[in-house]
Formats: sequence, structure tokens, C-alpha cells
Amino acid sequence: MPVTPDALSHADDLADFVAASPSSYHAAAETAGRLEEAGFERLHEEQAWEIHPGGRYVVVRDGATIGWTVPEGATATTPSHVFGAHTDSPGFKLKPQPTTGGRGWLQAAVEVYGGPLLNSWLDRELALAGRLALADGRVVLATTGALLRLPQLAVHLDRGVNNSGLALDKQAETQPVWGVGDVAEADILAELAGSADVSASDIRGYDVVIADSARGAVFGKDDAFFASGRLDDLASVHAGVVALVQAADSTSAGQPIAILAAFDHEELGSNSRSGAAGPFLEDVLGRVYDALGADASQRRQAFASSWCLSSDVGHSVHPNYAQKHDPVVQPVLGSGPILKLNANQRYATDAVGSAAWRGWCDTADVVTQEFVSNNNVPCGSTIGPITATRLGIRTVDVGIPILSMHSARELAGVSDLHDLTRVAGAFFAG
Repeated sequence: MPVTPDALSHADDLADFVAASPSSYHAAAETAGRLEEAGFERLHEEQAWEIHPGGRYVVVRDGATIGWTVPEGATATTPSHVFGAHTDSPGFKLKPQPTTGGRGWLQAAVEVYGGPLLNSWLDRELALAGRLALADGRVVLATTGALLRLPQLAVHLDRGVNNSGLALDKQAETQPVWGVGDVAEADILAELAGSADVSASDIRGYDVVIADSARGAVFGKDDAFFASGRLDDLASVHAGVVALVQAADSTSAGQPIAILAAFDHEELGSNSRSGAAGPFLEDVLGRVYDALGADASQRRQAFASSWCLSSDVGHSVHPNYAQKHDPVVQPVLGSGPILKLNANQRYATDAVGSAAWRGWCDTADVVTQEFVSNNNVPCGSTIGPITATRLGIRTVDVGIPILSMHSARELAGVSDLHDLTRVAGAFFAG
């Protein structure tokens, strides 16, 4: 069935969002910037906050952003509806002393970040992107645009590659080239500094990753497919941003506090000050409920009535590897967002959460699918169990089905992307 014009417009906007978000720090800034354009007030953690019913707010902590709306008439026991996602994606991160090479080539020293499909990064035009900490105390964002490439060894020099498969050495065979010349006379940090209009000599620290520079694209029969880098998990962050802006424009008394929590470092386990296992969301919730006059007991009452949708990508059944999936539960691209379930609590969904999710889907007039792993192929986890454990808020793990998860360029269904946003809007509305 052809996708709707609204879904195609949504995919084009997602392509813009991903292009503006080559690193988690850019994603956090783009999220905050879009919310500010929609009238959200930017708050800073080192300052006192003035939060009032009817207000909309956003705060950034490193590579994470939390935005929220407080409905008119909100009280000390008004529940929160938290849409959780993450800003980071698996790939490579720039090492110290990053300018390397030899034999006439200039290379960049990188370290594997998370669990990327290494061979998917070969033969692509790649960018450097991240944040630079400067001598004067400023922190600036920088991105080079297309600069690097991981060239694959020619088949003539590896005759067995199509029979035995390709297995890259994580150290020796993942160092991209970015030029030719004398290493002693080159400085890749100068390329970054120039893109941010600062001096390389002023850089005192950096958090910089490699990102696919190609723009997201719609293609396939009936424009059904959307391919892009970093869909895990910018697809969810973008859905949350769009839905939160819409919720802010239609908030009314009796609705929950609508919150988008876009965390960093999920691909590493979330254990950081800006990750879901850190205190960021709890800190924000504490200040929000303090402003509403809640004492400890009332805050617990609010949490007991609150919900978190942990939104991350999941696996679509793969037509060439069907044996890797559950033989019965087989979600497919273009057939709706997914509800994730796991007997071992790798996902936080339970029966009550399943019923609530289906209710929000019904409200949004969206069809949903289920995901469960093959018993012989254990699944990963998400921010869902972490958030549920840390805050005690009932949590449901959801998302969209994709192929090529953790590839440099992943594949989603255009209609699923739009439908996830629609369900997020119903969730925010309570």
C-alpha cells in the first residue's frame, strides 16, 4: 500500500534531522534547537529553574536532552508520560594522538564505539563530528563533512573473501584514510578546528566520532523504504521531538506532564552522567515536582501513575535469514511499530504495559506488531529496564522494525516512522 504524503514529509524531515545530528552532541543540540523554535524555554542546570503549569522547557546535559510540557492545572501528583530514546549510535570514536598513517597515506586513529557492523563502514564517505573543549572554557560543536574513507582490500588481493567471508581486524584494518602526504606535517584536529572556526592549538579535549555523511533516502516500491545512518536511535528521538511539539500546542488541563528524554551512551550500557543509568531524568523530575510543590510522598504517588515508553529500533524478519527469527512472531517493515517482549526482562514490557500500548495505538489509529527473539538468538536490551529499575515507573519497550541494525546505513519503513510519531502523540496526550 502506498505511503501517505504525511509519512513522506515526515521521512524527509527525519533525513534533515539525521543530517544535522552526526554525533550525539549534535543530536542533543538539534533536539533542543527544534524545541526552542517551538517556544520551549531553555534551562541550565547550574541555575535556578522557574517552572509553571502551562510552560514548556528543555535542558541539555552533554549529549542528552530532556524536554517537557507542564499542563495547565498540574499538581503535585500529576503523572508524567516519558518517551525515552537515545542519541548515540555504534561506530568509531577518535583516539588521542589521532593523526597517523604511513607509506604516503594520512590516516585517523579510531577506537570501536559500541557494536557496529564493521564491514558496513567500508567504502563510504565519512565525516568527523563531535565536540571540542577549548582553552578558554568554551565547548563547541564541529563537523568536517565528507573527509575520510575505509577502503576495502581489492578482491584480487583477497581471492577467498567471497567464500570465507570478511572479518576485519578491529585495530589494523579499521583506520580510515583522509589524505596523502607526510604524517609529520599533517593534523586531523586542524580539519576539525577549521570547521568550527577555532584554532587547533586551542583544543584541550574532544569527543569526536565518525559518521556516514550520506543523506537519508526514500526508495523502493511505492516509496516504502527509508535508508539512513543512525536510525538507531535517531528515528525515535525525531519521533519524540515532533510529537512533543504537537503535544505542547494542544496541551490542556488533566493531561500528564509530557516528557521527551533523549539519553546518550545507550550503545555502551547507559552508565554515564548523560545515560539512562545516570541521574539526569531523576534530577529533572525532581526539580519539576519541587516546582509543583510535591513532597516525597506526593512524588511517589505521581511516579506510581506515570508511564515510560522506551523507544528503540528492533529487528524486522530478514527474508534471507528467517531462521534467525522467531518462527511465528515475525514483524516486517511497513506493518506498524513494534511492541517488544522478553521473558528475561531484557525489555521492560509486561501485560499491563502491553494493554496500554495497544490502547495508545488504537487512539492513534495505528496498527502494531510484536517482537520476540528466537530462543537460540538472545536479544539485546534498551533503556527500558534501566529506567524502570531506577525510577520505578512502569515502562513499555517499543520501537520500529528495521533491517541492517548497527550498520553504517540502516533500513526502515517510511510508514512505520510516521506511525511511531502518531502513537507518541497519543501517549503524550494521556
